[in-house]
Amino acid sequence: MGGFCGVVSKQDCVSDLFFGTDYHSHLGTHRGGMALLGPNGFQRSIHNIQNAPFRSKFEQDFGRFSGNVGIGVISDTDPQPLVMCSKLGTFAIVTVGLIANIEKLKKELFEGNSAQLQYSTTSGMVGPTEVVSALIATQKSIIDGVRYVQKKIEGSCSILLVTESGKLYAARDRYGRTPIVLGRKDGSTIALMESCALPNLGYTYVRDLGPGEMVELAPDGATTVIEPGDKMAICSFFWVYYGYPASAYEGRNVEMARYRCGSALAKRDGELEIDAACGIPDSGTSHALGYAHEKAIKYARPFVKYTPTWARSFMPSDQRQREHVASMKLIPIPGLIRDRRLVFCDDSIVRGTQLGKQADRLYGEGCREMHVRIACPPLLYPCKFINFSRSKNEYDLITRRYIRDQEGEGADISKYVDPNGAPYRGMVEHIRRKLNLTSLSFQTIDDLVAAIGIPRERLCTYCWTGEDVSIPGSCAHACAGCPHAKCEASAS
Repeated sequence: MGGFCGVVSKQDCVSDLFFGTDYHSHLGTHRGGMALLGPNGFQRSIHNIQNAPFRSKFEQDFGRFSGNVGIGVISDTDPQPLVMCSKLGTFAIVTVGLIANIEKLKKELFEGNSAQLQYSTTSGMVGPTEVVSALIATQKSIIDGVRYVQKKIEGSCSILLVTESGKLYAARDRYGRTPIVLGRKDGSTIALMESCALPNLGYTYVRDLGPGEMVELAPDGATTVIEPGDKMAICSFFWVYYGYPASAYEGRNVEMARYRCGSALAKRDGELEIDAACGIPDSGTSHALGYAHEKAIKYARPFVKYTPTWARSFMPSDQRQREHVASMKLIPIPGLIRDRRLVFCDDSIVRGTQLGKQADRLYGEGCREMHVRIACPPLLYPCKFINFSRSKNEYDLITRRYIRDQEGEGADISKYVDPNGAPYRGMVEHIRRKLNLTSLSFQTIDDLVAAIGIPRERLCTYCWTGEDVSIPGSCAHACAGCPHAKCEASAS
């Protein structure tokens, strides 16, 4: 996915920008970059962070950078920031999101002779940030350009942009699928995605930008230049997995939401007899703590995670390498496994490969029972909005492979959404057997929404339900085969 940070200050802002960007390292694994506007124009640096973290790659740049306004990014897409020359002047830009219709937009730009925009294609490709820059440059102003981008893009796109005159703009995706948070301290304003960066940098939280809102930032505050829209669909997966535990989005803290997720899973387990609750580290830990507290049972760590050389922020891009590294990182503690009945909480099941291997290892260490509780519903639809999963094909999902094997391609996926339906129960039982688990259950969408604490119509739940607020006429509860009796569109 990726994350970004922008700072404008009356003083030099290099330190705040450097550390503010570093606090987003868990959101991306490919490249990191910073651009600052100094007395002699833009300074920019981009590094590959697949084999080393952002911090160590950019320490060499720290001393030579200077400026009162700048932007930084952790990117899973193209090399960023870009410094672009256009009819609107020179500007530096970073983006986060997923442009589903990028090929169509490129074709339109080339046919409209917008390719004169001097693309900075260091990656050997025209990437999403370059396309966004070109779209902006077709309009009469930066603000009009961002409004045009929000209209044209299918998927999502949040933007930070610095002009050659020193103006810093922050624009949130049209439907607010990714967050942007504003912070203030004396003489400085910051815009970023992870609010956890604010206190250690001395900033006080001000507010979240609204969906589609664009602000111009100054050292003493921010001015809205594009008003927020009415519809919001912030990605629910931030609270399940992607978000950092200390961060809050729309006022809802990640760690506390995960505790509530675990508690809800425990409540649905009734009188299940187990010896301890455990988390698949690290993302399952908070859910497991919530589960243990609700059940009033022990919390244990039968797996510990070795991260000194293989942190999340620089995992290899090759799937087979990632699977190998993931298994190497988890080290078992036999004394907490042998003869135990354990319930493991995890954030999600995508392919199922790693969870099956972990089950085999646990049984090999003498585990009596391995019960698995997943903090979100089954993933049925590959994300097409923020690129949270590396899956390139819908059949990377274990759920979709099962449905294809049962019904062939083109099956009605919506009937697998209802946790009370026979198709859903058959799918979950298949996954349980395939992964060799004692029992398996997933969070319900209603319990997940309650744990997050934001109205369902303000959340994106597409990957679990197929609901999409960006489709005209779509309701909040997937009208096609809608299982919700109160859905107004279904009633009509």
